[in-house]
Amino acid sequence: MLLLALAIMIEPHVVVPMRDGVKLYADVYRPSAPGKYPTIVVRTPYGVQRDGVHQNLIRFAQNGYAVVMQDVRGRFESEGKWEPFRDEGRDGYDTIEWAARQPWSTGKVGSQGGSYLGNNQWLAGALAPPHLVAMFPAVAATSIYHNWAYFGGVFRLSFNYGWGVVRMPHRIMQPQYWHTETYVPPELKYENILLNPPDQGIAHYRDWLAHDQYDSYWRVASVEDRFNDIKVPVHTQGGWFDIFLAGTINGYVGMKKRGAKMVIGPWGHGPSRKFGALDFGPTADRKLSEFEDPWFAHYLKGEANGIEKDPPVEIFYMGINSWKKEADWPIPGTQYVSMYLGRNKSLSYDKASTASDSFTYDPANPVPTLGGNNCCGTPTVAGPMDQRPLEKRPDVLSYTGSPLGKRLAIAGPVKMKLQVATTAPDMHWMVKLIDVHEDGAAYNIAEGMLRCNGPDCEVDLVGTANVFLTGHRIRVDITSSNFPQFARAPHAGKNTVFHGSHLVLPVVPLP
Repeated sequence: MLLLALAIMIEPHVVVPMRDGVKLYADVYRPSAPGKYPTIVVRTPYGVQRDGVHQNLIRFAQNGYAVVMQDVRGRFESEGKWEPFRDEGRDGYDTIEWAARQPWSTGKVGSQGGSYLGNNQWLAGALAPPHLVAMFPAVAATSIYHNWAYFGGVFRLSFNYGWGVVRMPHRIMQPQYWHTETYVPPELKYENILLNPPDQGIAHYRDWLAHDQYDSYWRVASVEDRFNDIKVPVHTQGGWFDIFLAGTINGYVGMKKRGAKMVIGPWGHGPSRKFGALDFGPTADRKLSEFEDPWFAHYLKGEANGIEKDPPVEIFYMGINSWKKEADWPIPGTQYVSMYLGRNKSLSYDKASTASDSFTYDPANPVPTLGGNNCCGTPTVAGPMDQRPLEKRPDVLSYTGSPLGKRLAIAGPVKMKLQVATTAPDMHWMVKLIDVHEDGAAYNIAEGMLRCNGPDCEVDLVGTANVFLTGHRIRVDITSSNFPQFARAPHAGKNTVFHGSHLVLPVVPLP
């Protein structure tokens, strides 16, 4: 792929009219030389001035693209009312079609961006703008109810409050200082305010709480029942510890008939070498340009770079810290293997025990968040963390397999099929898949949460790729809280887990 270094220009504060007359404002980055250029649309709620984005926009322009960087409706310079997600489909459609009509555009438009900037790509794509030819939504949800605001029917408190109330309440993004700094009085500290968080009169946050089931309010912000309406190829990107991992995977699976691609690293909400307590080695941290540049060059410029012939999936196998390209997701030939809970907190392939274990859930003393798939809201530790401090608690059940005699590779969706009972009228079930190292350190590699009263509850741990090394042990931790990452179930209760419960692992050949 030929990378250029063209002279460029930036046109600030360009008016982009929407169909209802509202004016959205954008900065346009493009080569200085007259001509028509393939165009990339980026739409952000964080402000076109936000640090960390301009380098990519300039790089695209230097490489022969026109780039429209736009404030979404109701944010910063753009007119209208800020209602997260509600207008992004129509506004995205109108912006893409506006861009295609400009004298500097070839009429071929792609979309780019991560997180909210990825979700609004999905929503616009589902309306099938005629001039949209390719999308690259990174670390993005595909259903705001199922894999953004809630997961397994449980409210993502830390993220929703920190993002929706504190940082993104109205037109301008706010800092979190008044809940985090040393000069803040105790009553304003997150650890206290999250016990009974005020909604501060923020309408969208109130709506999220009020609509605790998937209904018409949420359907406008989901594409998971509309993948067939998206007519262009999509490249997703995510991390095994990203809060929107489910969207990355669901987006690929939903779009793979149209030539979708997916890359997942050992990352949180963006690439890194180290995350949580682990260093995944020098090959872990990769620049998104490695994937974006050939993607847009092929679909927007028509370069015959062979990208359509490459395997569609590239994933990082933790444990051996190695990348591997795969033919699909789930990986063809995956063997789904069940491991059953047993006596003495064992975990094995033998379905022998009919006993059970119990613990008491107390909403006044929830299990604290320690690692996992979280980001972007109130500060919580995310990623792989040693779970032993939590496993000492009486309200955490830990079931551990025998030391492995040889390496075991898993890659794909992970499920926990629970058989449970509770004395409470409403209960949550938190499950973590753990890789126990020979020194006893116990690192979470996948997790899931579910609101369910039983008796049968299937917890979705989304997915992972990990090689359990010789001498390591497989463990599953089960409890009923993960606070403040998730809201607490309101009622105390005695919870029972029956040994017919089993973990379903996607076993694949060693990479």
